[in-house]
Amino acid sequence: MTESPLSILTLHGPNLNLLGQREPGIYGQLTLAKINELLQQEAEALGVTLTPYQSNHEGSLVDAIQSALGQYSGILINPGAYTHTSVALRDALLAVQLPTVEVHLSNIYRREEFRHHSYIAPVAIGQISGFGAESYRLGLHALVQHLKTAASPN
Repeated sequence: MTESPLSILTLHGPNLNLLGQREPGIYGQLTLAKINELLQQEAEALGVTLTPYQSNHEGSLVDAIQSALGQYSGILINPGAYTHTSVALRDALLAVQLPTVEVHLSNIYRREEFRHHSYIAPVAIGQISGFGAESYRLGLHALVQHLKTAASPN
């Protein structure tokens, strides 16, 4: 029996489609397309499949999370501003019980007070923030390592 490769759903929340032009001093110069390209390369090197999805709509992200059950091994998510407001995203992640890593380009704890709280962190296996696009790469590595360790028989 051949083991199927790990598959990761990468979710990008609101306004991340504007990366590269939106506040580059905070979010960097890379576009979302470039970040997805770099993540795809990293996923190939790790031997996993990656499916990126971006939406500015909370319900679309909830639908994507719910649809992930049975299709993906884990979720890499940058919920954007929904980090600080969305009980719906939190509840969807809790409902599907897929290992999830939360990532942020900026260090949300060095920004405005309202950004210091995450509804996602308590239901994620971990959170990485403040390293720009590298946060995604680090998050992908952490998620894949977690999944491989969880799948290992020892």
